[in-house]
Amino acid sequence: MADTVAALRSLMASHTPPLDALVVPSEDYHQSEYVSARDKRRAFVSGFTGSAGLALVTKNEALLWTDGRYFLQAEQQLSDEWKLMRMGEDPSVELWISTTLPEASAIGIDFWCISAETAQKWKSLFAKKQQNLVPTTRNLVDEVWKDQPQAEINPVHVHPLKFSGRSVSDKLKDLRDNLKKEKARGIIVVWLYNVRGSDVSYSPVVHAFAVVTTKLAFFYVDERKLSSEVKSYMEENKIIVKDYNAVSSDVALLASNQLTSAKDLQSNDASETEVSSHKIWVDPRCCYSLYSLLRPDQILLQPSPLALPKSLKELARKSKFPKKCKKS
Repeated sequence: MADTVAALRSLMASHTPPLDALVVPSEDYHQSEYVSARDKRRAFVSGFTGSAGLALVTKNEALLWTDGRYFLQAEQQLSDEWKLMRMGEDPSVELWISTTLPEASAIGIDFWCISAETAQKWKSLFAKKQQNLVPTTRNLVDEVWKDQPQAEINPVHVHPLKFSGRSVSDKLKDLRDNLKKEKARGIIVVWLYNVRGSDVSYSPVVHAFAVVTTKLAFFYVDERKLSSEVKSYMEENKIIVKDYNAVSSDVALLASNQLTSAKDLQSNDASETEVSSHKIWVDPRCCYSLYSLLRPDQILLQPSPLALPKSLKELARKSKFPKKCKKS
């Protein structure tokens, strides 16, 4: 781990601007606590393998924050190079940075791995000492992780209606009704299309993004994961499939009201224009990289309207619960 930290400090020094500290969160690009092998960057850097935690590397120190579930494990796994910071007992990472690092310090982080809500809170606190939260030009941990696992290409499956309880068309209608109610013309979402995968062990998730407007629906995913059945399913539900990495450019287009389908471009159809509102709905847990592509005046920052429906169990799903679960 000493070589890893030294290599990170070298990249921090050569970064533009030079970094006084580097934050390495546990989360992936989708703000998940449980991540794929490729995304276990904090574990690689620190040696601590618990699911929750955050590493901070400065010019002279290496610190690891985690919660009470993992104090004992962290004590056993961290080398002498690392200092354990106990959440709930020691200062939070943002408070430690703001009070310990000098004025005008540059704190680097991959903006894909931090939520909009957290980034805003940190930036507000850091501004008191003219400290800056800086997006790294690339993920510095990936640069030093020479045997980093490759991204897995696991198949996407359609989640049958008898289990999901609601069709995609119903979900899209409700979502668009919410957009119109809030006078927003688009939203960045992560749960909607009734699909499942295995991109994270023991979790039925697919690494993907979705953007929905009052007219269009997009699904950003590695297309190698899609079978002909899934592609047909997307087409039947009028969902446009695009490459996973296209989400950034499309959110920028969404911000400038230029996000269209290939069909619209071919027909030059101006009748499919979106609602006049310039507001874009963003959940506070959306990654800051996408959030930062939008102008502050066009952001509607509030919990996604999908959050509550996602937490509720439809009748069709309840009927599949084992009797023992019902009793408990």
